[in-house]
Amino acid sequence: AEVGTIFALSWLITWYSHVLSEFRHILRLYDFFLASHPLMAIYFAAVIVLHREKEVKQTECDMAMVHQLLSQIPQDLPYEELITQAHCLFTCYPPSLLAKCAALQSCKSITINCFKAFQTATEQQRPDSVLRRQLLRARGLGGPDSQLVLSRDTQPNQAANQLVKMAVWGISATLGAAALAVAQTVLDWAPDFF
Repeated sequence: AEVGTIFALSWLITWYSHVLSEFRHILRLYDFFLASHPLMAIYFAAVIVLHREKEVKQTECDMAMVHQLLSQIPQDLPYEELITQAHCLFTCYPPSLLAKCAALQSCKSITINCFKAFQTATEQQRPDSVLRRQLLRARGLGGPDSQLVLSRDTQPNQAANQLVKMAVWGISATLGAAALAVAQTVLDWAPDFF
């Protein structure tokens, strides 16, 4: 039906919190995702689709109908069983293995092959690199060695960037879970106040 993966985009962005009505299921999934690999939400999405395989195959082969079916998660899913299956799927097909498979595909992709050249070109157009080049030229160091210095200086520290991203991701997820917990507590206490 050529549905693609866009039906699951909202699942991953919100960690399923906007499609599930039971707060305990949302908290359980948040607990699982926080304690797991950052890509575990994608593995969980794959397990949900595999769990609903019969429903998908029985649906008419129409993109709109399959998209509608997949975008709505049933509320009575066996979450603990699905969490176990997602962990098993992660163990059998770790991200490193999937990356190798994707690397084989990326060799054939014009878009992916051109990205590195595009990224290099944009790094050299950043204001700080342009100013650095002008400074080197003004000092008379505009030779080929300056390009090596320039490229080394403009390369971001990958480990530091990854650490910052992980910290922001962890803080965002924690704040999101805390906000959901506060909201649920307010909803539980609200009848007592009125």
